[in-house]
Amino acid sequence: MSQATPSQQAAFVCPSLPEDAFATDVLAGLGRTPKSLPSVWLYDQRGSVLFEEITGLDEYYQTRTETALLGECAAAIADVIGPDAVVVEFGSGSSRKTPLLLDALVTPRAYVPVDIADDFLDGALATLARRCPGIPMLPVRADFTRPFHLPPQLRNTRGPRLGFFPGSTIGNFAPAQAAAFLAHVGKMLGPHRHMVVGVDACQDPAVLLPAYDDARGVTAQFDLNVLVRINRELQGDLPLDAFRHEARFNAGASRIEMHLVAQRAFTATVLGHRFSFAAGESIHTENSYKYGQTEFRALANSAGWDVERVWLDARSRFAVYLLCPATACPPAPLPPAP
Repeated sequence: MSQATPSQQAAFVCPSLPEDAFATDVLAGLGRTPKSLPSVWLYDQRGSVLFEEITGLDEYYQTRTETALLGECAAAIADVIGPDAVVVEFGSGSSRKTPLLLDALVTPRAYVPVDIADDFLDGALATLARRCPGIPMLPVRADFTRPFHLPPQLRNTRGPRLGFFPGSTIGNFAPAQAAAFLAHVGKMLGPHRHMVVGVDACQDPAVLLPAYDDARGVTAQFDLNVLVRINRELQGDLPLDAFRHEARFNAGASRIEMHLVAQRAFTATVLGHRFSFAAGESIHTENSYKYGQTEFRALANSAGWDVERVWLDARSRFAVYLLCPATACPPAPLPPAP
């Protein structure tokens, strides 16, 4: 683990993250029909590195589009938020877009990145601490799809709270779970809150499918890596060469789905439990829901937020929303992880 800089403290490990959560989710997911795994487990150290490679691919339009939008709207966001804000980023990853926001804000009081990949979190924060010196950084190791706590250092901190949720990660939740997550975040951030959310609005399969199944096969490696992780951490013997990555566009649900499809029938074990796979059977590893403005506004409203501002790219494929508290709709509890 890397050594903390003066403005970067050691990660606060949220006690609400069970040590056996990965095993519990894998055994439950492989035992159900159809088989599925929560997408959060794609992001171990290797998965996080592969995802960063994906964001630089020609096919993956989301990252470069959102980065350009944040560059355009960061000053306007800062004008709304005002000075001394605490920024909380959910699923911070490389924190590559974060400086666009931190540089625009006036005297930000602290930056709180929340991520499940501990080693990746350390490396990203070391880089960001050098890029943004003087801003206290309070990392949290937690699965942000489950209830967790902010660092104790923030208990007596006043000033506005700004949630930051870029990367269209909101689309990895089913709509009802996305609404409950936003409601939970609203309660966590408190009354003087805003939230910046990146949302993928594209509905064109010709654009979407290559973004999730690129020509170089990086997304396939990213998807298959969860099987490598199961074999390494849970004493699994899943045959990696028996699976292939597949991206599907589900028009009725307005989402991209990622699947690991078995190419032949076989039986494998994980932690001593046996699981049978039929040829053509898949493990559903990720959803990515796409929202138009009307649909996302309704989702935010149901979670106790109003849309204060929205910025769209020229093709209306991607949107950055600035949310503020609604006058009604009290926050709801966060449901089980997707």
